[in-house]
Amino acid sequence: MGKVGFSVARRPTIIDVARLAGVSKATVARVINGQPEVVRLETRERVLEAAAQLGYERNAIAGSLRTNQTDMVVLSLPDITNPFWPEVARGVQDTLEGYGFATVTVNSDWSREREQRYLQLVRRHRFDGLIINPAGISNDDLKALNIPVVTLGGGDNYPDFDAVGSDTEQGVEDILTHLLELGHQRIGLIAGQSRRQKGETRSQGYIMFHARHRLYLDDRLIVKTDFHDQAGYEAMMYLLGLDEPPTAVFAANDILAIGALKAAHASERRVPDDVSIVGMDDIYAAAVTSPPLTTVAKPKYEIGVKAAELLVESLRVKEHSQPQHIKLPCYLVKRGTTAPPPTQKST
Repeated sequence: MGKVGFSVARRPTIIDVARLAGVSKATVARVINGQPEVVRLETRERVLEAAAQLGYERNAIAGSLRTNQTDMVVLSLPDITNPFWPEVARGVQDTLEGYGFATVTVNSDWSREREQRYLQLVRRHRFDGLIINPAGISNDDLKALNIPVVTLGGGDNYPDFDAVGSDTEQGVEDILTHLLELGHQRIGLIAGQSRRQKGETRSQGYIMFHARHRLYLDDRLIVKTDFHDQAGYEAMMYLLGLDEPPTAVFAANDILAIGALKAAHASERRVPDDVSIVGMDDIYAAAVTSPPLTTVAKPKYEIGVKAAELLVESLRVKEHSQPQHIKLPCYLVKRGTTAPPPTQKST
């Protein structure tokens, strides 16, 4: 079968394929839309050859109107520039791709208004599901979508949906215990300003740790700031400028900790000889700072994988059971920025 005498200047349609193959439009539709078993092998091969010659591709939008499924999922992240999120996104995409779904990633930039626009996009384009780290939208906003949703994080504000996050509380406990065992009792906290509806887990964990271990809680050692390295730098400068500065500083994430490390160098404080610094997340840069940063590693890729698996389960089962709120374990990574406090070394 040749192409002589047959040309299509516009985008080929199912009618063009049927004409070239010498079959009905319905027969082409059965082959293209996944019902080849009802078409004879010889006819099926003729249809596929015609489609290949014309460069025909199935119209996914038209197909979704028939099946009510687009095989597309939206992943909404709060800050795509934060090195934490690409690994999560990779876990989501790798997993969904294995199930035949495409992933569309959007960046809310911690804006509720942008999130609302993305929810409209999800409804308008009939996406099958949503994985989201919410910035400001409510549980009711997500329920109104009427599609499967998985939230990234603890999920406390979203009781009707599956949630996947890390055990941040245990991570805070582990990092502060490490500092206490080294001999630190005056520990500063650079706490990123919480953009969520509930309190910040790291700050709460820090306060509770002091209470459990009967450590004096000096409010001057708690600095709340934005989540970027310059904010970490400025917060560390403030802490180092106190009459009695901390011997160790816990930064709420590695970006803040890297800023704190820069401030220590600028102030000619040796890390960890003069002051210890710890972070959280274990982004790639944490291993290549000077000295390498002690931190709590979060299972970023695994969070993405589990979130995608839960979403696929919801898409397949339709009638979902009680929502699952899953916290994957963190673990302490000891590197070069922690040591006993200077007073302890001299005794």
